[in-house]
Amino acid sequence: MPHEEQQWEIGPFGLDARRAATFAPERTVLAVVHHMTAATRLADIMPLLEADRRIQVVYACAPGAASPGWTGEYLERLGAVVISWQQATQTRFDLAVAASYPQLERLHAPVLHVPHGIGFNKCLKRWEGAGPEAGREMCGLERAALIHRGRVVPSAMVVPTERDLQRLRRGCPEAAPVATVAGDPAFDRLAASLPARELYRQALGAQDRTLVVVSSTWGPGSLLQRWPDLLSELTGQLPADSYRVAAIAHPHVWAWCGRRQLRAWLAETMRAGLVLLPPEEGWRAALAAADCVIGDHGSVTCYAAAIGRPVALASLPAEELDPACTVARLGRVAPRLRPGQDLTAQLGQVARAWTPARHRVIRDLVTGAPGRSAGLIRTLMYQLLNMAEPGSAAVAWPVPAPRPLAALE
Repeated sequence: MPHEEQQWEIGPFGLDARRAATFAPERTVLAVVHHMTAATRLADIMPLLEADRRIQVVYACAPGAASPGWTGEYLERLGAVVISWQQATQTRFDLAVAASYPQLERLHAPVLHVPHGIGFNKCLKRWEGAGPEAGREMCGLERAALIHRGRVVPSAMVVPTERDLQRLRRGCPEAAPVATVAGDPAFDRLAASLPARELYRQALGAQDRTLVVVSSTWGPGSLLQRWPDLLSELTGQLPADSYRVAAIAHPHVWAWCGRRQLRAWLAETMRAGLVLLPPEEGWRAALAAADCVIGDHGSVTCYAAAIGRPVALASLPAEELDPACTVARLGRVAPRLRPGQDLTAQLGQVARAWTPARHRVIRDLVTGAPGRSAGLIRTLMYQLLNMAEPGSAAVAWPVPAPRPLAALE
């Protein structure tokens, strides 16, 4: 057994919770972090509890996380109380909050599950092997994750829209009774950040220039996998005095190849003017600041269209998507960026493909409760904790100004 799994912390949880307590919280909540994407989603949710002096929040990194050391470092930088997964599974908590599924059945707490993207879109990737192929479930609707030995694992689930709830009823009807339509907290924080657009543009060096934001999800079919030279082509073709290009890479991209390696691969393009956003935060500020977004089948592209940004698609792998999902719907209205053709001319045509009505359609697929997600999720958490909510309103706060990364020397 690794040394870190043998560590047993004494702190504001479990039997020793009051041993050295300055405050005396009435409830203890576990935030379960499976990977960096989940961590950033929990960063939108846990502040709804953390300010309450009646509540102590503790974090743990679940096993199987992509680059668990990096995720652990992120949690340490938060200044949070962090315990091992072994200790988390042998301690009682009043509530556990997670944005992914694996290992949740091992916890001794009511579990609230929240999505870490825009809903049920992607099919599970088919594993290689000698056995015959079988049908693939949708990510987020896997029965093996939602049900363990005859019992639904989450005590409560958040889904963004009524449409997602209906899909849950079809995919795993046993879990549907614990689901609540509560909108999308990431979208609400993005929408709350729009008034700070000029501040974000200044931070990205795009005050008087057209800001083109490029977003890539991870793995086969992603923009960076299918069109790896797009970023260098954009910085090479677009006039630097009138355009600024910024890049958002999915946290799994960073976790898989390493922070230093990705910056090294993009160093030359960054020296040519590319702005690279870190994986922890900055993508929403970039979307708020953008004039145009180029993306793929990742959630970020849909968020961009939902807030009214003209979107072009550089990759859309239909084989990975449910034809009825939000991303597929986006693919039916967003123009395609074509390799080998003049990029300046293509970008000039993108805005003309979008209308306010089209943006509203995508927004309604992303969230069924715009502006209300923080309040709905907080109410659900306090119900699970069997506590009265604070009197102050739950608010979606604007995101901080982006902090682009420097090119490696």
